[in-house]
Amino acid sequence: MTILKILQYPDERLHIVAATVPEVTDNIRILIKDMAETMYSAPGIGLAATQVDVHKRVIVIDISDTHNQLLTLINPEIVASSGESDYEEGCLSVPGVYGKVRRAESVTVQALDIEGNPFVLDADGLLAVCIQHEMDHLTGKVFVEYWSQLRQSRVIARLKKRQRSIM
Repeated sequence: MTILKILQYPDERLHIVAATVPEVTDNIRILIKDMAETMYSAPGIGLAATQVDVHKRVIVIDISDTHNQLLTLINPEIVASSGESDYEEGCLSVPGVYGKVRRAESVTVQALDIEGNPFVLDADGLLAVCIQHEMDHLTGKVFVEYWSQLRQSRVIARLKKRQRSIM
């Protein structure tokens, strides 16, 4: 397995809309395993293929403390949602930045698993937020883009300053 490079906001490649996966192949399964290893090593609880510059509708999530409950969503679609909640979110593509985003409190999502089998999942709380956050990546949206332009520009300035200090 391979640790993949995670794109950093405001990289324009984060705004590419992901394509539907026509068939779950061995290459997709390798991508999923590499994404999971990348997510765990970052560390994070979710990762969309878009974040590793692969523009396919693939997400991995594991909100467990033990990192042994990997959820794979291929071609996910939210088919129902209810309620509202404000969760403090962060993102591996926007390191060190956290803030609230209003999302549905619970969602029902249909997707394919790593073997290509269709399934339906009801999720609430952190899992529902994580699913919505990662699905945003598949449509080219990063969580900070829910915020005002002023707040977004401050985030970009802070990230650029951090990148300069690393170099």
